[in-house]
Amino acid sequence: MPSDCTSFQSSGYFTPLINDYLDQKDNLKPLYNRFPTLENFKLQIEEKQGNYNPEFRSVLVTALQQQYNAVNASTLTVQNIQLLSNGKTFTITTGHQLNLFTGPLYFLYKIISTINLTKELKVAYPEYNFVPMYWMATEDHDFEEINYFNFKNKKITWPRESSGPVGRLSNNGLDAVLEVFSKELGPGNNTEWLKSLFRKAYLEHANLADATRYLANEIFGEYGLVIIDADTPELKRLFMPHVKEELLHQTSHHKVAEASESLKKYKIQVNPREINLFYIEDNIRERIILQEGTYYVNNTELKFTEAELLALLESNPEKFSPNVIMRPLYQEVILPNLCYIGGGGELAYWLELKSYFEAAGVTFPIVLLRNSVVLATQKQADKLDRLGLTWADMFSKQQDLVNRKVQVFSEFQLDFTEQKEFLKAQFEKLSAMAEKTDVSFTGAVKAQELKQLKGLENLEKRLLKAEKRKHADELGRITSIQNELFPNNSLQERKANFAEFYLEFDGKLLEELFRRLKPLEQEFNVVVL
Repeated sequence: MPSDCTSFQSSGYFTPLINDYLDQKDNLKPLYNRFPTLENFKLQIEEKQGNYNPEFRSVLVTALQQQYNAVNASTLTVQNIQLLSNGKTFTITTGHQLNLFTGPLYFLYKIISTINLTKELKVAYPEYNFVPMYWMATEDHDFEEINYFNFKNKKITWPRESSGPVGRLSNNGLDAVLEVFSKELGPGNNTEWLKSLFRKAYLEHANLADATRYLANEIFGEYGLVIIDADTPELKRLFMPHVKEELLHQTSHHKVAEASESLKKYKIQVNPREINLFYIEDNIRERIILQEGTYYVNNTELKFTEAELLALLESNPEKFSPNVIMRPLYQEVILPNLCYIGGGGELAYWLELKSYFEAAGVTFPIVLLRNSVVLATQKQADKLDRLGLTWADMFSKQQDLVNRKVQVFSEFQLDFTEQKEFLKAQFEKLSAMAEKTDVSFTGAVKAQELKQLKGLENLEKRLLKAEKRKHADELGRITSIQNELFPNNSLQERKANFAEFYLEFDGKLLEELFRRLKPLEQEFNVVVL
């Protein structure tokens, strides 16, 4: 069976909001700037050129060069950083948490989508430069979301506590994690490389931000990826006017709340707070709360008058951290960015932000759904062929798939729809007779109809159950292969770590992903290695 793909909409794994966005439904068009097509990038370039402060470029380049001081960057990455000084250079950005050892597979898919889009744009618009950017979520504080990764169905965890921004967290205790991981790896040609990668990333760097930068650079540096840690005073200073606006006028709350109203029919991803900023230090990341003219830092004794807080902003902008509502604005203020590439959950909250960007006078980027992938071995593909299964079958809900296959395997019809329709027709005639003779009789006729239909449904269920028992072996093989590809009836890319597949496929994994992933095509790829 060759590699294949299905549309995001037909995969069954995306929300109605994302499906409607991909289908460019009219009700969502006011919530984004431009849909991600190759042609629309020309207009996005022109708008961003007129909107982005050219003086920010030198600050950005200097900050990145400082962050890369201790990194063995590729020639292409060094060139890309320097190119950001040029007014014709733009970024394509993805962001991700500092998941331990990259976390789930979609970390790779995000970055490969980003790199591949820059290549495609360079071909289409050769007079411009396009730099792939990975924005590390160093200011997040949800440590429980990132302190583990899964390897061959085993959860490998870093057991410690964290209360501040995760990027500043020391790597103490990760030697024990490496010991556990090493035992799970077992023998193999690529085992030593994976252990060495983990060791150099986490045991030879002081904090999680530096470790993650090293890790991402080792995997993607040769492709020119630029990795940014925005938790720096120089970059925060560029964002100060927007922080001041938030502290004094809470613009984000008002604008995002308005946008949320238009998304009531969908499940809202993020609800804004009155002030969408945190106060941060090495071991603190707590909300700033305004009460009766005084600003408080939640869960601490810290409090400020308006004048005191504005003075602190002027002297120490790094103590102010944007939350999920303001972080996208921070990104678009400091980067000459055209497009943000993210997952369905990320796009959902981006769609709440356009009116806030307009109020802030910042160009809203093109938002693009990252590529998704199911990785399969040739052995698994051959097994699907032998079982008469398609990739579309694999994306089905398991119970629906089983029921369909039982119908195929059975020697007789298990669907009683024909009998039910016949029964309904007979009772329609009885009801007509009752209305002409004794209207009180119609209730008894309807009750009997419901009873008979219920009886047929019960017979149908019992027959289906009996056929499932009869074909249990075949159905077991079908559910087994689906469980391999969709663990716990969920997406492989949200569970498995790249190490599992690198171990088996060596360099072929990245090579094939770069070849197959086309970011502007709305495809859920199946890649057979």
